Amino acid sequence: MVIAEFSPLTALAGGMLIGAAAVLLMLANGRIMGIAGILGGLLNGARDPDTSWRLAFVAGLLVPALSAGLVGGLKGPAVDLGLPVLLAAGFLVGFGSRMGNGCTSGHGICGLSRLSIRSLAAVVTFMLVCGLTVYASRHLWGG
Repeated sequence: MVIAEFSPLTALAGGMLIGAAAVLLMLANGRIMGIAGILGGLLNGARDPDTSWRLAFVAGLLVPALSAGLVGGLKGPAVDLGLPVLLAAGFLVGFGSRMGNGCTSGHGICGLSRLSIRSLAAVVTFMLVCGLTVYASRHLWGG
């Protein structure tokens, strides 16, 4: 499987699965599906009734990717950025998620479906910064 390939059918199926997962989490637990909030709830150190479903959610994100990597079924684009750049990027994503009171999944999937103006502003900001970053990395910095 090559990550960079686009197929409208697989994109549609993936979007439907993400939407269904968001609806099921809301119906079952009354919670918004945003990884920043889910992971933040695990990292706050408190053991509460939400811990088990949060762990299951995070495992559901990690186990399939790790399994595909182990069997050799996942080949992504070769990126040679180095550990310091990857750590800085991860820190900035986490910092931005906290600063924006949510992550792209929470705002983009759940917030927009609830017609949240704050989520609309966040998603527009995400998309603009993403576009500027791609433009700068490809045209200004010679990537």
